[in-house]
Order: sequence, then structure tokens, then C-alpha cells
Amino acid sequence: MTAQIIDGNALSKQLRTEVATRAEALKAKGVTPGLAVVLVGDNPASQVYVRNKVKACEDSGLHSVLEKYEATMTEADLLARVEALNNDPGIHGILVQLPLPAHIDAQKVIEAVSPAKDVDGFHIASAGALMTGMPGFWPCTPYGCMKMLESIGYELRGKHAVVIGRSNIVGKPMALMLLQKDATVTVAHSRTQNLKALTLQADVIVAAVGKRNVLTADMVKPGAVVLDVGMNRNDEGKLCGDVDFEGVKQVASHITPVPGGVGPMTITMLLVNTLEAAERASK
Repeated sequence: MTAQIIDGNALSKQLRTEVATRAEALKAKGVTPGLAVVLVGDNPASQVYVRNKVKACEDSGLHSVLEKYEATMTEADLLARVEALNNDPGIHGILVQLPLPAHIDAQKVIEAVSPAKDVDGFHIASAGALMTGMPGFWPCTPYGCMKMLESIGYELRGKHAVVIGRSNIVGKPMALMLLQKDATVTVAHSRTQNLKALTLQADVIVAAVGKRNVLTADMVKPGAVVLDVGMNRNDEGKLCGDVDFEGVKQVASHITPVPGGVGPMTITMLLVNTLEAAERASK
């Protein structure tokens, strides 16, 4: 068996076309969906992410504002900028790019963003909405993973899903989203003993720990679906995920590649969240 590749680029393109259509419908009512991206400091990876986010907005007919600040910006000044964006009716989504410089309390900044504009899905109100099944914004990476499962018509009800990783950004929200679809969910992490015993039982595996080859072919049940959220570099310096792709694709039924898998979906779901924020605000 060779796994079918779940192509994040192709699915992203399809979803972004839908975003552009819905954005046009809003513009006809006089509302242009707007995203503000705030970058503090000069982290090279953050600069690339921010550039990609702004370009994706523009390509999909959304208005984007990029605000760049020196790494010396004070926490008070950043909080004041966030508050000003909260009060700007032309901005429907606010994204403060992480990581922030060490002297700024990232959690305080995240909590300063209005829950109505929290398109990253990191606010405590968004986490609470996900926890209780209420409407809110889902974090973009696990949301993208759910869309990938949906795209292959995968029925999660009654299936066993193993999430490797327990971060607030991917692991925990991923587990909650899978639970909402009636999967039985196990969350594994760096302290889990005998990870292989768990993953061999799994119908779906989401690898999200940022560690190369955390999942190898001998750890995967034949026919399982594997989503690789990891972003690492191999010995040649090439981008790779958490999964031993070449080995696992011989066992799994479906697998996401790195690059070209979950990555493009993360930015796409940011656009979807921004659009939904604008639609809610225009009602």
C-alpha cells in the first residue's frame, strides 16, 4: 500500500477561491474584510510568515495592514496599538505574530485582543468556546487539519485518534476538535511511555511536537490516516516534518507531506476566520 497524499496546496487553493467569492459578496454590502498583522522585532522566520499572510490576504480580496515595530517597543505601547485596532471598524481580525521579544508578556497581549477579532483563536474566550462547543474562532493549524480530514470524506465518529503534542496552539485544540466529531482521543506528549503502543491502535494520528521522526512506519497501523504538523530541517537542511514520510507512506492510507501539507492550510484558515469575523460584524 502507498498512501494517498492529502495535498494542502490544492485544498488551500480551493478554499481561498471560496473566501474570495464570499469577500466579494461582503464588498457589495460595503464591507471589506480587514486583517491587521502586528510584527515586533526582526525574527527572520516571523518576517517570512507575516509576508505570506499579507500576500494571501491580498490575493483573496481581503484588506491587510502590516504594522512593523522595533524589538525595543514597550509592552504598554504594544497593548495600546492592540486596543486601537480593537476599536477600528475597518479591521475585523488582529494577529500579533509570535514569538514576541522577551520583555513583553505574550499572554497579556493575546488577552488584549478583542475575542470578536481573535482570528488566531488563541484568546482564552476562544479556547473556552472550543471547549464548550460554542461558536468562536478555532486555532488555524488544527482547523486546517480538520478541513483536510473533511476533504477526504473521513468519518471520525467512533474512530481512535492519537494526537502527539499538547501545545495550546495545536495539540489541545486538535484533541477538542476531534472530540467534537465523536472520535475517541488520546493525547500523547514528551512524557508519554510507550508511544508506539498507543499509535499502533490509532485510526488517525496527528504528529505535532516539532521533533523529526517521532513517528516511524513500525508505529503505524496499516490504513491509518497521518497528519504531520511538524516543521523541522533534515541533515541536508531541507524542510521536513515530525513523521518519517518515506517509511510511513508505505503503511498509511492517507498522509500529509511537509512542505505542502498542513502549512498552507494554516494561512488559509486564518483567511477563513478573518472573513467570518467580518461577516459576523456586518450582521
